[in-house]
Amino acid sequence: MNVGNLIYALTGAVMVGAIFSCATIPKRAIAVKPFDKDRYLGKWYEIARLDFKYEKNLNNTTAEYTLNSDGTIRVNNQGYNTRKDKWQQAIGKAKFAGDENVGMLKVSFFGPFYSGYNVIALDEDYRYALVAGKNLKYLWILSRDAEMPKTVRDRYLTIAEDIGYNTEDLLWVEHDGRNR
Repeated sequence: MNVGNLIYALTGAVMVGAIFSCATIPKRAIAVKPFDKDRYLGKWYEIARLDFKYEKNLNNTTAEYTLNSDGTIRVNNQGYNTRKDKWQQAIGKAKFAGDENVGMLKVSFFGPFYSGYNVIALDEDYRYALVAGKNLKYLWILSRDAEMPKTVRDRYLTIAEDIGYNTEDLLWVEHDGRNR
């Protein structure tokens, strides 16, 4: 096989892997159904997360979801970096991995590369959400307010633990009024 064909084959393999890996959900996790996109849009406060490199040192973190003209969802993540003493923002887009009636989406902040965003618990008023990433390394607890009732938090922790998440590793986000 010549170098050109090898590069073409490897590029194709990476693209196929990216396409099929973007809609993943952890074993034992089930995306919310029915899911109402319009009710989910708006601002969410991050109550807790499994920390990872793109959110390191951030507090006052929020996500705001709005509808794009092409039907995708604009994702505006913001947080205050306590080490750099400044606000950080990441803009991305989300689209459904399948049926819009199921809370299984894929999100991209880096061009054609998507990752799983799975709403696995949601109260009937769309005030609180538990979101799983593509595997057990990614988990978020979200609320429409900067605080969440203990009963809801405890229920979401139980759901996450039943799926296999180590909830002791959660970072509880500080919201000190610096939200803009």
